[in-house]
Amino acid sequence: MLNIARSMPSAYRDVSPEDLAARITAAKATLGERLMILGHHYQMEEVMVFADAAGDSFGLSQKAAQSDAELIVFCGVHFMAESADILTSDEQKVILPDLSAGCSMADMADLDQVERAWRELGKVTDTSRIIPITYMNSSASLKAFVGDHGGAVCTSSNARAVLTWALDPTREGSGDKVLFFPDQHLGRNTGLELGYSPADMAVWDPAAQLGGLDEHTIDHSTFLLWRGHCSVHQRFTVEQVTQFREQHPEGVVVVHPECSSEVVGVADASGSTDFIIRYLENLPEGLPVAIGTEVNLVQRLAAAHPDRLIVCLEDMVCPCVTMSRIDAAHLCWVLEEAVEGRIRNHITVPEATAASAKVALDRMLAIV
Repeated sequence: MLNIARSMPSAYRDVSPEDLAARITAAKATLGERLMILGHHYQMEEVMVFADAAGDSFGLSQKAAQSDAELIVFCGVHFMAESADILTSDEQKVILPDLSAGCSMADMADLDQVERAWRELGKVTDTSRIIPITYMNSSASLKAFVGDHGGAVCTSSNARAVLTWALDPTREGSGDKVLFFPDQHLGRNTGLELGYSPADMAVWDPAAQLGGLDEHTIDHSTFLLWRGHCSVHQRFTVEQVTQFREQHPEGVVVVHPECSSEVVGVADASGSTDFIIRYLENLPEGLPVAIGTEVNLVQRLAAAHPDRLIVCLEDMVCPCVTMSRIDAAHLCWVLEEAVEGRIRNHITVPEATAASAKVALDRMLAIV
């Protein structure tokens, strides 16, 4: 739920970058320990410089759960702010500087669609066999559904551990198949990493009756993968990898697991944003690197490693439209309003939804 007082005054658009930076710094100093600013790796540099903690969705979920700050300002997108609200106490307030910051992938699965899929699956198989797993990039209502049906949330950092947990035959309550949503590619790539084959996987199309599948396919598939994707990561191709290697034979390619399995298969490595950062740090100096992920992170890594060539795998890729919505003007506005005791863009999840979603998030945080 979004508690909206009013939109950002247009006057903030006329403030120079230097004055915005000075005003944000002043507001942070005034709020002091009452405030924690979380910044996802995909955010623009103009807001990341003010983050008290930077990370991927998993790391920032942990930071939110561990924080005692009264005000959590989340420079990310709506599903991240919802998760932070669920994991923090009732006394803490989570703020999303720009309410238009969302995720197109998260919008590819909604509660009505998932509940309908569950009912349809129940007509052809025993749903106690199925463990629902939702990617962090999903609404609180889908996290609640997963919590109520014995499943868990996962991120790109811990998808392998969560899927291993779901399918562990020695665990009470495990299953022999998973319904994975909303990103088919993370589910497929993780399943392949675990040793399953493409024959063990089927894509569930929420627009088609019974997901566009027959009963035999459903019965014999370990992974039912929702037909969803990231609009940025789907742009990376095998041809781009080939072209980079032709230009830089000694170069290295690392991509996010939201890319297609074909791209992941020809890359040198694949992993979460935190993995990509660590992988780059451990490479020998000077090696050229192409990265298949959101360009704001790639540009930040290039600036941090001037000793090497670091490029985005697609040279024409644009920043994620919704991930890039939060700018210094919106950050300045919500901080200055907080200084005056006015909480803007307060993100709250209804109590019943939050309780069930927290079950799924706690399961994720407990899985090692």
